[in-house]
Amino acid sequence: MSDCVRGLGPALGWAAKLAKANMDARVSRYDVTPAQTHVLLYLQQHGGRVPQHELTEFLRVKPSTVNGVLDRMEEKGLVRRSVSGRDARRRLITLTDKGAEQQALFQQSFLDVEGAMVRGFTQEERETLCALLDRVIENLKEESET
Repeated sequence: MSDCVRGLGPALGWAAKLAKANMDARVSRYDVTPAQTHVLLYLQQHGGRVPQHELTEFLRVKPSTVNGVLDRMEEKGLVRRSVSGRDARRRLITLTDKGAEQQALFQQSFLDVEGAMVRGFTQEERETLCALLDRVIENLKEESET
């Protein structure tokens, strides 16, 4: 029996769990945690430098948790923290060259996992799947706002 027959929610949950496990296994060989991977990708997508409070919002964790993640990333030479010139209380997080190199490796890992997810799908099937998932996401966003 397919997981979708049991319900869409369990099928989506199982697919997400398998995708995450596959990705975690691929990036673990680079000596980074999943949270560190998310920080590197976020920095790359936002020009290599962001205020620390943005990372806290993105990761949806406590500021103390972000501080711990960033402490370990600084020790590894992946990011650098600095004080904003305008407000000494604001911290800026900057992607280092080493962090950018690591991020490029992760990006390829993400592409590999995505390729595995849709292996055997036609381009039209991929587009249909993405469109349907976008609709599911929008429906759930609307539901959570009511």
